[in-house]
Amino acid sequence: MEQKLPTKGEVIISGLGGAGILTAGILLAEAAITKYKNVTWFPSYAISKRGGLCECTVIFSNDEVASPLLSQADGVIVAEAAQFKDFEGRVRPGGTMVVEKTGLQVKAERKDIRIIKVPAIETAINLSGTSQGANLILLGAFVGATQVISPELIKKQLKESFAGKEEVLKGNLEAFDEGLNLVEKQ
Repeated sequence: MEQKLPTKGEVIISGLGGAGILTAGILLAEAAITKYKNVTWFPSYAISKRGGLCECTVIFSNDEVASPLLSQADGVIVAEAAQFKDFEGRVRPGGTMVVEKTGLQVKAERKDIRIIKVPAIETAINLSGTSQGANLILLGAFVGATQVISPELIKKQLKESFAGKEEVLKGNLEAFDEGLNLVEKQ
């Protein structure tokens, strides 16, 4: 039986560097296109060289999307723990924030949101020997926690996006699945 999806999803994904953040957003947006009439993916970069602050916003809905910009979203993924305070206020009341646990030194001030701390960098290093894949671990944790979109849609999109790159695909699927599993254990 197919999972009943919500009528709308809004996600802000933030971190450093850019490629991993944007890839996670694109995967989410492209997966959403298969089930929703309207999808936006909006990247935003800080005014710095490669490796600086980066975020993207993904909105998917069966209704018209008025703007690709959001000051707050139902879901926020923070891949750089130092950005926690900057993004805590960008989660709507009742929303979910998935944050990288490594380096997280501050406590949440809000009690009206769900905060899930994920050791994505540590997990990625344990899986592959590098931190690559932490973005997909965080995306997996977010999808698992919120059910905003079916995990199978993300996996299908990973297979399409990385077709012909079997080792990369295998690692990406493993990272995404590990993110799903980390949430199940909480």
